[in-house]
Amino acid sequence: LVENITDINDKIYDAAAKLRMSSGELAAQASEWYLEDTGLLGLGRPDYEPKASEAIGRIVALIDELIERGLAYEVDGDVYFRVARFEDYGSLSGQRPDQVEEQEPNPLKGDPRDFALWKATKPGEDTWWESPWGRGRPGWHIECSAMAEEFLGPAFEIHGGGLDLVFPHHENELAQSRGAGREFARIWMHNGMLQFMGEKMSKSVGNVIALREAVERWGRDALLLFFMTAHWRKPVDFSDETLAAAETQVRSLRNRLLWDVGEAEPSREWNDFVGVLENDFNTPDALAILHEWAAAGQTDLLRKGLDAFGIELEEVIHISEEVHGLARERQEARKARDFAEADRLRDELAARGWDVRDVAEEPGYRLVPAS
Repeated sequence: LVENITDINDKIYDAAAKLRMSSGELAAQASEWYLEDTGLLGLGRPDYEPKASEAIGRIVALIDELIERGLAYEVDGDVYFRVARFEDYGSLSGQRPDQVEEQEPNPLKGDPRDFALWKATKPGEDTWWESPWGRGRPGWHIECSAMAEEFLGPAFEIHGGGLDLVFPHHENELAQSRGAGREFARIWMHNGMLQFMGEKMSKSVGNVIALREAVERWGRDALLLFFMTAHWRKPVDFSDETLAAAETQVRSLRNRLLWDVGEAEPSREWNDFVGVLENDFNTPDALAILHEWAAAGQTDLLRKGLDAFGIELEEVIHISEEVHGLARERQEARKARDFAEADRLRDELAARGWDVRDVAEEPGYRLVPAS
């Protein structure tokens, strides 16, 4: 699993200037923020997380190869990909080559549809690298092709990304790599977008929420379960209501692990859970099976299924000594037939989020998180 970090692009120059800091310093900080914030999900790290700034040599070599093949050309320090010479352009996105609009305006380009592989340094830009075409930096698309080949080879199974990247980003990646003679990705998986009130979450619109803020507000497990509620190819509505509902589902599933339900009723098997995930990674159906297991008291399977999605199980098991003390006091009150005091202690436990149940085995009670 490889997730590359694009730490070179036009937006970094603009943002750094506003913050009165170097673009390299801002890029390094933002890369660390990304690693820290995604780490909050507790899902581990990819095998490799390369940065574009660390791949300049490989990027330059790939661009040079495309020039030698007649698929790229240099203009005043910029290098562009010749869209017209790649016959399969548009095959991924369904775009007709004769209807592709200009992506990066430049009157010196041979064809308005051509896109940048290398960009010459402009006034005010403080980060650049040397190349055969002069000082500059790579275009957005070429860096992904170069890093994918380094860590996954000339052909690999799956390329992921949001639906908003199909065109032009992924279309251009495919053209570059296939144009250079690499098979590149065999399967493309484009996920649906987060939405606020039916509108795509976007910085340009201003309807964004930071990952760190979401984790701190609702908890990582509620966020993980929220992502399960929609099929990966479909949009998913992000709101206070949908996150609160996910938080409630997590609490309900965890609480079920603590219930003593006796003999479990017949329900779905583990292979049923595996089967819906093997069928286009259908997480809504997998979530439904988790709830079936919970209702049937199949706690071993429920625990295994929650663990498969990284949802923590241990925090609900911990009960403070103070809560246990109140439960023991209630037991003593019951033995003394002081039922009014026992009821008061039961209510105090409930106020602290715990239901107390009388059982035959020691210590004579069981504490269950209040539903």
